[in-house]
Amino acid sequence: MIIVTGGAGFIGSAIVAALNQRGIEDILIVDELGNDEKWKNLRNLRFADYLELDDFSDTVTNSDEPWQVEAVFHMGACSDTTETDATYLVKNNYEFSKLLCNWALSINTRFIYASSAATYGDGSEGFSDDEDKIERLRPLNMYGYSKQMFDLWLKRQGLLDQVVGLKYFNVFGPNEYHKGDMRSFVHKAFEQIRDTGRVRLFKSHRPDYGDGQQQRDFIYVKDAVEMTLFFAEHPEANGIYNIGTGRARTWNDLARAVFDAMGKEVRIDYIPMPESLQPKYQYFTQADISKLRAAGCKTPITPLEEAVREYVQDYLLKDRYLGA
Repeated sequence: MIIVTGGAGFIGSAIVAALNQRGIEDILIVDELGNDEKWKNLRNLRFADYLELDDFSDTVTNSDEPWQVEAVFHMGACSDTTETDATYLVKNNYEFSKLLCNWALSINTRFIYASSAATYGDGSEGFSDDEDKIERLRPLNMYGYSKQMFDLWLKRQGLLDQVVGLKYFNVFGPNEYHKGDMRSFVHKAFEQIRDTGRVRLFKSHRPDYGDGQQQRDFIYVKDAVEMTLFFAEHPEANGIYNIGTGRARTWNDLARAVFDAMGKEVRIDYIPMPESLQPKYQYFTQADISKLRAAGCKTPITPLEEAVREYVQDYLLKDRYLGA
């Protein structure tokens, strides 16, 4: 059996879809379906069972029965970068991660978890996944710090050579539809262009960046998932790894790619960035993927324009989900 926490979520459901493509269906999905439409991500997937997070947590904590688990993909977390309830984030992203990791290791199971590029903060310490540099990182929001806490705990416990932590950069693609404000800009831009013919981008509040010239490492979810599954297939590779393209692109580039995919004329409006966001805003992110490549992961990276075109034309315009 394979366990995927957050398996009804964005990256988690994409992992399940990719496992299904490999003929794997003995999967336990763990999630909290709540009140949004995340459940729709499950409809095209094939899996053995589903458990709500609380039920799974109770089972793990109280069951004496032996579990035969090949791997745990721990993608479940609160991923809202604007969440201000630190207690909630600590319980969901830190404390449960510790419990699940200890349990997985106790039954000799591969443990692969989602860290985040948000741990890099403003990027002043660079974007290297060198584990010797973890203590120097200063996340800009509580979400990033909750992920940093778990990375640090693993290092202090001497467990990084037994598990895999993946620092996902800006992932976009199908099955993110339920994420509200945390959806990728591609999805938001698609809706803005469809409804108004225009796109809104934040103005720059730094003289070294023009409006829309802020840069991110945007990676298509299918590429991110293939990189993730590499580690399930290579148990000799452990530690923390960046999951990105290794190439930063501007928001203007991304907006133009969406316009092109929709066959529309480029029309961009630049709006002021909220004052509350300005001190927490990352102007540049770019994954250093040299460690990933050195580990043997040769996953091809889909060019940005091609990935956006597929996402828009094959999924958003057709209201499609991954799987089946």
